[in-house]
Amino acid sequence: QVQLVESGGGLVRPGGSAELSCQASGMIFVIGNMAWYRQTPGQQRERVVLISKGGNINYEDYVKDRFNASVDIVRRTLNLQVNNLKLENTAVYYCNANGTYRYWGEGTQITVSS
Repeated sequence: QVQLVESGGGLVRPGGSAELSCQASGMIFVIGNMAWYRQTPGQQRERVVLISKGGNINYEDYVKDRFNASVDIVRRTLNLQVNNLKLENTAVYYCNANGTYRYWGEGTQITVSS
């Protein structure tokens, strides 16, 4: 089994930034690619960035230039810096890992509010 634990997030003012982290533990050797997703109330979970097993990072078009992801390939640790946050960026952000199964963290909330 793989466990994913997200941290970071919180209350952020419009235009502000937040940094999220995802720590993988357990059978991390089964992990292939990883990703960050986000979900707003009433909406489906949508991918924000995909990180390949080799560390290649691919952002969804709607977050390019504002989101910056990094990865520790060995430890399977992800970070996500989110900049210039807007009200509509309020969401729960989830860490995802794919291997034998599809694994999810419990999510961490970013609330953008003035």
